Amino acid sequence: MIYIGIPVRNERETIGPLLWRIREILYGEQREYHVLICDDASNDGTSETLSQYEHFLPMTFFHNDVRKGYAASLERLIKAALKRSTYPKRDALVTMQGDFSDSPERICEMMRRFEGGADLVTVGSVPNEPFARRFTRIAGQQLARGLHTTKLVDDPFASLRLYRLFVLARAIDESDSRGQVLNHEGWAANAELLLRVGKFLRRFEEIRAESIKTRRYRDSRYRAWRELYGLIRASRDPAIRKLVSNLNAMV
Repeated sequence: MIYIGIPVRNERETIGPLLWRIREILYGEQREYHVLICDDASNDGTSETLSQYEHFLPMTFFHNDVRKGYAASLERLIKAALKRSTYPKRDALVTMQGDFSDSPERICEMMRRFEGGADLVTVGSVPNEPFARRFTRIAGQQLARGLHTTKLVDDPFASLRLYRLFVLARAIDESDSRGQVLNHEGWAANAELLLRVGKFLRRFEEIRAESIKTRRYRDSRYRAWRELYGLIRASRDPAIRKLVSNLNAMV
């Protein structure tokens, strides 16, 4: 089973077209799939839009009554996939954004790499990435070097990834004593999750992203300063530094 986890917040304009595109892409694939969505207290009618797609593809969506943030929503999706899976070594979770900033067209290639034995497949930054995102990525790698010294992938901030559920389960088990697994927001949450699963990976692959196509369903809510602040804050977290140190000693 391939689970597709999508955290959303006020994505009424984008989530419908994204779900329909996922359905088109995965139609006819031999592996079963199930879409998991966490609606983080949207107030724009996102939940109503989601309910319209329940009959068109296998999907379950959760709703946070109060806003908890990207990291908490992502963690809820991870735990939901683990709870549903009966074969964590053979099942996987694909994580992606709900605003088409991640290309769903890469899912099939990620699945093929997974079938070939990869425990982690991550998709790098797109070739024609908007200037603000490219600037943030470069600046973040310089200002938050601690998050980039994992030697696992070129882009530690990517959100479009496939994880073998077994490695996520190991990361969750190791973090159980601390309660919440992910403690940083935005790109920093993606980097933190990569660090937490890194020690359990036997094989990982990074593939190139496709060029962004014209899919502007709403104005971008991306803020470079917010992502940079989160990355710098995470890089100074003693727990994160310990993860980086332990992982670098292994690779």
